[in-house]
Amino acid sequence: MPMKLFCSLLIQFFIAFFLWTVQPVLAMDLQTAKEQGLVGETASGYLEAVQTLSPELVRLVATLNANRQAEYRGIAARNHTSLAEVEKLAGARAMEKSSPGSSIKPAGTWQKKQN
Repeated sequence: MPMKLFCSLLIQFFIAFFLWTVQPVLAMDLQTAKEQGLVGETASGYLEAVQTLSPELVRLVATLNANRQAEYRGIAARNHTSLAEVEKLAGARAMEKSSPGSSIKPAGTWQKKQN
């Protein structure tokens, strides 16, 4: 196996391992932030602050949005489509999956999701 391919596979393994171990912790904090109405889902497929956030929550939102964008880019490449199209579909799905009472931003203004 060529060394370059081995290194690439090793890096991919470590990234996958990192996301597998860290993402659940981040997701728990995200769920709490959503339940408290601090952050919400947007039509763009990314999280945004509904209220002023602490530095910790700003970092959490930035980290999760960076992870989402990386995933969206991969999906777009695999499906030969644009990043914008994937973001749009992901945003619609995230808002759809949000719990009732969660903050969502489908068209420029925050609203509470209904049942």
